[in-house]
Amino acid sequence: MRTVGTQVRGIRAPIIKQGDDLVQIVVDSLLQAAKKEGFILNDRDVIGITESLVARAQGNYVTLEVVSKDLKNKFGAEEIGVVFPLISRNRFSLILKAIAQSFLRVYLLLSYPSDEVGNSLMDIDRMEEAGINPYTDFLTEEDYRRIFGEEVKHPFTGVDYVQTYKDLGIDGNISIYFSNNPRDILRFTRNVLTADIHSRERTKRILKESGALKLYGLDDICTEVIAGSGYNRDYGLLGSNVATEEKLKLFPRDGQFYVDEIQKKIKELTGKQVEVLIYGDGAFKDPVAKIWELADPVVSPAFTPGLSGVPNEIKIKYLADHLLDELSGEAVDQGIKEYIKGKNLAEAGDSASMGTTPRRLIDLLGSLCDLTSGSGDKGTPIVLVQGYFDNFSAE
Repeated sequence: MRTVGTQVRGIRAPIIKQGDDLVQIVVDSLLQAAKKEGFILNDRDVIGITESLVARAQGNYVTLEVVSKDLKNKFGAEEIGVVFPLISRNRFSLILKAIAQSFLRVYLLLSYPSDEVGNSLMDIDRMEEAGINPYTDFLTEEDYRRIFGEEVKHPFTGVDYVQTYKDLGIDGNISIYFSNNPRDILRFTRNVLTADIHSRERTKRILKESGALKLYGLDDICTEVIAGSGYNRDYGLLGSNVATEEKLKLFPRDGQFYVDEIQKKIKELTGKQVEVLIYGDGAFKDPVAKIWELADPVVSPAFTPGLSGVPNEIKIKYLADHLLDELSGEAVDQGIKEYIKGKNLAEAGDSASMGTTPRRLIDLLGSLCDLTSGSGDKGTPIVLVQGYFDNFSAE
């Protein structure tokens, strides 16, 4: 009988450069690893490729000059309001630097006590002691410093993000405010750039209905080629991060080509029908840092059709607790296996599926891949997941 279920391997690959044949490199890296480590590919194995590998092969970068040019073309104004950016040097500092270079006045509205993915701006207990209501209260930078102090360092990075963002201004042209009501930016300007990710459509709708005149989101900036630059038609600057002091790496585009070609090539070489996805940030929350990892617009911007949908699972713990009242020994295992083999798509409210994870396969697998490859120096930007679609009844 089978003694091992799902297995995950980080696959090492060479450093990818612009113009490299990513499809061939992924396939070669995987097959070389299989040969050296003594494993074989199976039908329905899953191959994950980190989004940065795809973006680098595409040369999908923009300079701050390009970002500034697009901002000026779209807004054509001297002032701008920026709403709900991430509190992140990697994700937003260079974008804010480009904004500061593009406008005489920048009004920056930060959500609090943290940004939308959980990066903290203020101590929640201190906030409550001060009688601040995050649902209604608008704070100036002076209010913030009076209540929380002249230096407010993030508990993990040690960075005072408000000061860091302020210092990116030119001749003091960035003014910072705090509110969870996007309408508050309209106190200062009706030219607004929304910088939130997962709530961006709602924020845009509220601002449009409330009188914003020129309204764009980060997903509307750098969506086309500008002077030979990179671009992303779907997400613009969303999902971008720092590449150099003057350059941003964008979220990859046209990812479907890569996943389909890798699937096709593996089939030709091995006869196995694998599934492939490109993954970025995982969709999970750290219980200590309180940070929700997903700073990209989606976990997976491209995946093969076999990864659509959600898991169809039943809860072995539930079945075991019930069957143990009636059976014993190997009969329990066999009873559970027979139940699994005969399962149909679980209906909502089915007791046997209660407690299983109602999330999309690509979000679950993308999170698994992200945790495996990490964001540091592991050097495994390709991840092989085997046995993910097996269950307890598989022999």
